Amino acid sequence: MKKTIALLLVLVLCLTLFAGCGAPAESPAAPEAAAATESAGSVFVDEYGREVEVPAEVTAVVPSGPLSQIMLYALAPELIVGLASAYGPSAEGIIPEEHQNLPYFGQLYNTANLNLEELAAVGPDLIVDVGRFIEGGGEDLDNLQNTTQIPTVYISSSLETMPDAFRTLGKLLNREEKAEELAQFCERTYSRTLSIMEQVGDNKVDALYVLGEEGLSVLARDSYHSEMIDLLTNNVAVVDNPSSKGSGNEVTLEQIALWDPDFILFAPDSIYDTAAEENTWCELTAIANGNYVKVPEGPHNWLGTPPAVQRYLGMIWLTAELYPEYCDYDVKAEVMEFYSLFYSCELTDEQYEALTANAFLE
Repeated sequence: MKKTIALLLVLVLCLTLFAGCGAPAESPAAPEAAAATESAGSVFVDEYGREVEVPAEVTAVVPSGPLSQIMLYALAPELIVGLASAYGPSAEGIIPEEHQNLPYFGQLYNTANLNLEELAAVGPDLIVDVGRFIEGGGEDLDNLQNTTQIPTVYISSSLETMPDAFRTLGKLLNREEKAEELAQFCERTYSRTLSIMEQVGDNKVDALYVLGEEGLSVLARDSYHSEMIDLLTNNVAVVDNPSSKGSGNEVTLEQIALWDPDFILFAPDSIYDTAAEENTWCELTAIANGNYVKVPEGPHNWLGTPPAVQRYLGMIWLTAELYPEYCDYDVKAEVMEFYSLFYSCELTDEQYEALTANAFLE
């Protein structure tokens, strides 16, 4: 991946007007790049240990991928000048059209389709990368920063560290009050969920998360995207090499039958609607007993593809669905609060019902 990105950056470097072809694509972040920032502010040391000079006031920002885009939208949507991930139909009525229609630049990782020339032409003050620690990720960001001459920072995030990630981002963008509000919601929800799961103990539900048109991919245990599934269930999808991609690991229906979970979570675009009518699927314990649901989506999957802050919706919903005897909170009220805080959207009762139409067992 690192070589692919480096190659892409070298190509763009030679084709754009930002630097000459003689400049090495993998050179360390140059002090001159930071000094060229219009409004010099302070030096930020990111979680790769990189020292990046960021402007005193950030007025335009671009995410490097979907995780940072979701966080930035929650904290400061008015600062975003381009998208790393295009919105789908489920964003309708939640994300304003003017935001959905922002320029699309692509993302640095996974599809590696980042259009550096168009991104740099917009002239953002800062590029923000959020997500898991990647070996060689610091070099990738140095290459990106050197090529675009735009300060580029990295902030790590997980279910546990999301509050601190918001606080760090809040300081960078001068949005500390809002960041604290978001962080406290995350802390409260995560702490309560851990307390509930302590009470559940070894009695976790045996569950499987399936995705893909045929339902023949799974989020395997211990993968980056399965963090929520692993927390709330006994994830039966144990494979030799868990995929780090949101598309999961491909498996066979025979393997799913061998796992035979008590509860199945179908991804939004999977075969939830027809599973009970399909041969073999209908013979699975979960399907035969009616113990399967469709994961809500709007504007993002609640269980974490991408694995960003909307996973706290998954905590609120799925914990109460699987372990109602331990949950004394109002799921609808908390979901409504989340949408208000993180999406600046006041859900209507009709929107809530549409989002959760197949998310609860009858």
